[in-house]
Amino acid sequence: MWNQFFLLEEYTGNDHQYVGKLHSNMDKDDGTVKYVLTGEGAGTLFLIDEKSGDIHATKRLDREEQAMYTLHAKVLNRFTNEELEPDTEFNIKIHDINDNPPKFSKEVFFASVPEMSEVGTSVVTITADDADDQTYGNSAKLVYSILQGQPYFSVDSENGTIKTALPGMDREVKENYQVVIQAKDMAGQMGGLSGTTTVCIMLSDVNDSPPRFANHSFRLTAAESTVIGGAIGRIKADDPDLGRNAEMAYSIMGGNDAFNIITDQTTQEGVIIIKKALDYETKRDYEFRVEVKNTYLDARFIHGLQFKDYATVKVTVEDVDEPPVFTRNPYIIEVHEDTAAGSFVGVVSARDPDAESKLVKYSIDRHTDLERLFNIDSVNGTITTLKALDREMSKWHNISVVANEINNPRQTTRVPVFIKVLDVNDNAPEFAMSYDTFVCENVKAGQLIQTISAVDTDEPLVGHKFVFSINPTNPNFTIIDREDNTANILTQRGGFSRREMSLYFLPIVISDNDYPVQSSTSTLIVRVCACDSRGNMQSCNPEVLPFSDGLTTGALVAILLCVIILLSECLHPAQSSNSRQNTLQIPTSPFLSYRNPNG
Repeated sequence: MWNQFFLLEEYTGNDHQYVGKLHSNMDKDDGTVKYVLTGEGAGTLFLIDEKSGDIHATKRLDREEQAMYTLHAKVLNRFTNEELEPDTEFNIKIHDINDNPPKFSKEVFFASVPEMSEVGTSVVTITADDADDQTYGNSAKLVYSILQGQPYFSVDSENGTIKTALPGMDREVKENYQVVIQAKDMAGQMGGLSGTTTVCIMLSDVNDSPPRFANHSFRLTAAESTVIGGAIGRIKADDPDLGRNAEMAYSIMGGNDAFNIITDQTTQEGVIIIKKALDYETKRDYEFRVEVKNTYLDARFIHGLQFKDYATVKVTVEDVDEPPVFTRNPYIIEVHEDTAAGSFVGVVSARDPDAESKLVKYSIDRHTDLERLFNIDSVNGTITTLKALDREMSKWHNISVVANEINNPRQTTRVPVFIKVLDVNDNAPEFAMSYDTFVCENVKAGQLIQTISAVDTDEPLVGHKFVFSINPTNPNFTIIDREDNTANILTQRGGFSRREMSLYFLPIVISDNDYPVQSSTSTLIVRVCACDSRGNMQSCNPEVLPFSDGLTTGALVAILLCVIILLSECLHPAQSSNSRQNTLQIPTSPFLSYRNPNG
């Protein structure tokens, strides 16, 4: 029945504290029985009278350090040390007294709750710990109360939950509160121990305040030279909310084609920018209405137009000395090639846009006209040629014309002038390439020996159409115009012989279809060659026969043919009246060409 003893903690008496008594049925009170104590604290914390079995505690014990001790009791024969009973285990349990006050984990706690919260909204739960025995008495039974923070907040006495107690708490009026919470043990009764902590509660922001203009009328000025997209001023509405709840968006009400407004996300200002170029001489005053509203709205606080505000903005345009303005930008002018120097090209015109309308002087930027092909009248802007233009040398000329105010030369404007040189049919067509033409000795009449084509540096509007002919007619060869700007050269007979003639010079006239018609004569050289039965060339070397002058017959015939052609051109100049050049060309390529000014 003595397997558990109880002992109050924190004993303050001068004598050892009595714990209890061990007694064995084997003890006849004759002094032969001896009690022995072993286990936790035996001999130090706990002593036993070996004769009577009384147990005492030698020191003041703290339940919070150790709540129970386990010991063993033995009953021995004092004289023989014989065990009279088996070893027996028992416990000494320390009874709790209220010697520990409640303690909070922190001296200061931080919490927040949205402003305008309803009464009873939970803010935070703050609890304390009590080291006393939770299972024995009321030493660790805590009750919470609020010492500071009324009437704004309350606390649940059982669980320490802090709640709002006042409706309509506005962060813009008061943002921070200090609440002192007390925890008291002994269920809050008199004599109980207590501990306190401070809770700093901040009202977090909600979007319950609309943006408002402190001044509902703004006046701004803008220079007429302000570029499109440039800012001319800022306006600002105030919103006492924080963060995204204070973000605003500005917009211009109604139609306005001259200005726009954007929001500076950093400063929450409305930046007014130019949307269309301003002109002091055209319009000097503008007035428009600006709306501001929150970007993010809280549905709990939206009531009609409560979260919008309006302001009137008046803009005055300031005059700026502006440079001349050209009537066009750029200018594109067309002029025919081969026009004489001093010919009219076109006119550029610029004016001073200012109210005074100062006189303007024109000039050509010579860095854009290095060859000095053009001139401009400094007063009226008329552009003329200084030299004849050749489209085949350059199809476009890009110059820059400068306009300066006479009274203020620093006011300068440049405009590009693109001059297109129009084509004049002043070039005759000619062979597209050099041809290496031969005819076989065993050829038959009507055999195709060469297809020729032509090129022309001119650019007619409807495209090239070349006409091919042999002039004069030739008994050996003929030409067929394929009407696709090519022609076929065919034999008119067979039986060519290198011994009789090794080379034939065939003059071919090529004409274009533009106005005026241009033509040229190119000579196709045809070699006579020995060929196999399939027409493949084998040898073109002429057979040499001895003559007194050392020349072959073929060479004599070739020389005679050239003389005849030259005499024919000189005696019949009217056959080609529209050609411009008179040139005899004997190129290194295997054909001869010459041009006649009369075709």
